[in-house]
Amino acid sequence: MPIQTRRERERAERRRLIVTAAREPAEAEGWDAVTTRRPAATIEYSQPVLYSHFKSKDAIMAAVGEARTAFARRRPALYDAMFTLTVDLPFAAPEAPAPLQEAFGEPARAVEPVVAEGDDPGLLTETYWATPHGLVTLMRGGRLPQEAHERRFALLIGHVVPPGTA
Repeated sequence: MPIQTRRERERAERRRLIVTAAREPAEAEGWDAVTTRRPAATIEYSQPVLYSHFKSKDAIMAAVGEARTAFARRRPALYDAMFTLTVDLPFAAPEAPAPLQEAFGEPARAVEPVVAEGDDPGLLTETYWATPHGLVTLMRGGRLPQEAHERRFALLIGHVVPPGTA
């Protein structure tokens, strides 16, 4: 096996580790808890190694969004069952089961910093939660050009993350 192939595989694995090390605390504590130092420490690499893969926290967040897209490509039937097919469960309603309400609490906490006076935090959370799903669904259906998908996610993330926190 050529050395270059092994290095490419190792680089891809480091990238995956960085994304996972950033996604897990983001899911548990929100994106404010994620700094470039935190995933670097988690995977036991220096910050310069992390920056050799991602130029900023925004780039890591975009990679997490791309992971959703990759999941949709790898497991289209499961993605559809999770996000597009009609199911007999109440969502975004007081009668929603506790696990669904808890899961919705994560994006709600992430959106808190961008809620403006007069905004309905629940509606804003639903909007930010639905947007990536809509982008993936429209891209998968050929209604949005696939080549601009990463740029769309970067644009979305740039507007979701409060200035100075990335």
